[in-house]
Amino acid sequence: MSLGEHLREARRRLIIAVIALVIGMVIAAILTEPVLKLMAWPINEINALRGKDFAALMFTKISSGFNLRLRMSLAIGLLLSAPIWLWQIWAFIVPGLTKKEIKYTVGFVVAAIPLFFAGGAVAIWVAPHVIEVMSGFVPGIGKNFLDAEYYYDFILKFILVIGISFVLPVFMVALNLAGVITGRGLLKGWRIAVLVASVFAAIATPAADIGSMFLVGGILIVLYFAAAGVSLLFDRRKRKKRIADGLDPDAAAA
Repeated sequence: MSLGEHLREARRRLIIAVIALVIGMVIAAILTEPVLKLMAWPINEINALRGKDFAALMFTKISSGFNLRLRMSLAIGLLLSAPIWLWQIWAFIVPGLTKKEIKYTVGFVVAAIPLFFAGGAVAIWVAPHVIEVMSGFVPGIGKNFLDAEYYYDFILKFILVIGISFVLPVFMVALNLAGVITGRGLLKGWRIAVLVASVFAAIATPAADIGSMFLVGGILIVLYFAAAGVSLLFDRRKRKKRIADGLDPDAAAA
């Protein structure tokens, strides 16, 4: 295809993706109320423990409710329309990939999507405990009024950060397949990996919430060793192929 044909193809697929996003946002606008109730669940739990009016969402501006629902519609709409706009991206780049690259790409996507949603599920499960622990520092004579837009940003960023961190092992395996790192190299760096996972978990969760920190850090460490194990299997397969092709220097020397 010529450059002009590529641009026209990209424009066509971009239009389809935008239309899908708009439709997703319209559907998401209907879902904002139940999503808000789900987000408010940690607050209800805190009120059940500390008192009926201990914590509450606060809308400080006239347009705060509208702005919050608009931002929620965009985020939920992106999620609902993801199969369509991801397919448009894939359909645009796949003609330029080899069969091997297509196989690896599909494998990475199949592994990354469940890991991301698993990380999001862990974040949703941990978030109420995080909010409860941090709200526990409010003096008994005070009340915890939470700005609704700030509260939404906190929940969304918390889910994204934990979800993306769960996908990092997939990129490690990708670097292994690209020949950048080896499985043994990953295993040798386990001490640094444990330290990084612990620091990340400490930053992602409040310092006072030790349980959530150990949970997130422990899962990240397990995923790191899983990526190292998969990389070792790939290294072993690549070495067998080199030996079969007579390209392995160690086997030739023996």
